Amino acid sequence: MGEEYPAKSFKSGNSVAIRMPAALGIAPDREWLVARDGNGDLVIRLRAKPDKIDLNGIYGRGAGLKPLSSEDRRFEEREADWSGKKLKQRD
Repeated sequence: MGEEYPAKSFKSGNSVAIRMPAALGIAPDREWLVARDGNGDLVIRLRAKPDKIDLNGIYGRGAGLKPLSSEDRRFEEREADWSGKKLKQRD
């Protein structure tokens, strides 16, 4: 284990927080996973960032896709069927 630093817990809203000393070099705005081990000690691990998909290179390249015409954007006005009486029954 590395060097140890004192830290104090405090109330923050409905939670309890522990302020991490700057000497640990922890970057702000990171997410962490906190658990207890078999001895009851807290174990804190950096949460892995989810993989992000870069969509910059595929915009507008969908085969067979075309912009909708104004006619295709129209829809029928109708009253909502809140009772469910107009729903088709499945056989």
